[in-house]
Amino acid sequence: MPLIPLDIPKGAYRNGTEYMSQGRWRDVNLVRWHEDALRPVGGWRQRQSVNLNGTARSMMAWEDNLGNRYLSAGTHNKLYVVNASGTTTDITPVGLTAGRVDAGVNTGYGGAFYGREEYGEPRQDGETLLPATTWSLDNWGEYLLAMSPADGKLYEWQLNPSNNAAQVSNSPTGCSGFMVTEERFVVCFGGGGDPRKIQWSDLENNTVWTAAATNQAGDLRVQTNGIILAGLRTRGQSVILTSEDCHTLTYAGPPFVYNLERVGTSCGLISAKGAISVDAGVFWMGKRSFFVYSGGRVQDVPCEVGDYVFSDINTDQNSKISAVSNSAYNEIWWFYPSKGSTECDRYVAYDYSENIWINGNLARTAGVDRGVFRQPLFVGANGVLYEHEVGYNYDNDTPFAETGPIAIGNGDNLMNVVELIPDELNQGDVTAKFKTRFYPNSAETTHGPFTMTNPTSVRFQGRQVRMRVEGNAAADWRVGIMRMDARQGGRR
Repeated sequence: MPLIPLDIPKGAYRNGTEYMSQGRWRDVNLVRWHEDALRPVGGWRQRQSVNLNGTARSMMAWEDNLGNRYLSAGTHNKLYVVNASGTTTDITPVGLTAGRVDAGVNTGYGGAFYGREEYGEPRQDGETLLPATTWSLDNWGEYLLAMSPADGKLYEWQLNPSNNAAQVSNSPTGCSGFMVTEERFVVCFGGGGDPRKIQWSDLENNTVWTAAATNQAGDLRVQTNGIILAGLRTRGQSVILTSEDCHTLTYAGPPFVYNLERVGTSCGLISAKGAISVDAGVFWMGKRSFFVYSGGRVQDVPCEVGDYVFSDINTDQNSKISAVSNSAYNEIWWFYPSKGSTECDRYVAYDYSENIWINGNLARTAGVDRGVFRQPLFVGANGVLYEHEVGYNYDNDTPFAETGPIAIGNGDNLMNVVELIPDELNQGDVTAKFKTRFYPNSAETTHGPFTMTNPTSVRFQGRQVRMRVEGNAAADWRVGIMRMDARQGGRR
């Protein structure tokens, strides 16, 4: 019988049942498809001796006017700056109101509407979810601007390691976050405790916030059923994301200064850090799907692993979800807490140039793309800062990719597999296992692992076959189109 080429489409598919992923890659970890080959993602190493006290959920990298590089990170109660040599400075504002490490549910007095249910009966949908604390961080020239939603004040750090960040004069309080626009306005969200209010400073002056004929300070109220969660710069405008919809903020000049337009409904953001702006547009994770705004209207981004991911999330800890760009591979990574965890321990990533989805296990809580620093930087829940896409260390984890069922024809007949013809960059860099079944969801038998030779002798039988390839060496391995010598058997 002719050899069967295992020409499996790029990317993972994990929607619906296992059988629905027939002929696709289904279960993957720490791999990507790049230059038409399956390969491992780059490994990681600890960056010098940097160790943050607490769980960082926000990070930003920048350079000052002299070319000195900095990394800022915010935990629930601390604000840090790390320089290029690894020196960590605590610049926490004096008197900062501490936030929450974990999201919590307020079911006590004032946590729900008065008069719900009879006395002594449990409330239905009657609690308020209090999010984990995630800082807003941005540049003001070479200075750092920062805000913790638990504290609600806007702070500035002017590069002096001897000084803590200090509150910006006249800036609003009771805010949930902020952004800096391309035009150099500081825009605060939720000022005064109004979750739908945006308020901006004067042009290039972050200490003037009261509107007057002599300045361009002002405010608007977003017409939404949700609350403002984030704002991001994109081409020619800014994007305001709420828990329910998406709006654009476009500079119009005096007297109105800014125009606000709703460009998407039923596309609410899942967390304050769940969106990222890249060259291709603004991408974000919603409550059950992904979205992109690249001009015009918001578009759905079909996710081929969404069924698995959204059923896997610990929804009580949604507020910890963080998006990070990995521009070298045109990827966006979302880190999220799985159902068995209160901390981010898994990821889902999207290659927007190839329209490929991948997912896997990785405990990271925040990160920044390469650019200011040579490689992407991610921080773990343990407070350790890692340099990624370096070498092939994965701690105790292993890169792998496993297919859904493979069958002959419609799967009416058994398959007798005797040989595998590998397609590797360097033979022996990966091993292969095969898992066979006679019917969907029936008992599964594992064969191997097999070390690759040309050809590789394998002998097994089944109506459905799944193949798993794993990295066998700390190397940048490649897997192309494997081929099986399989003979058709009977119907059993």
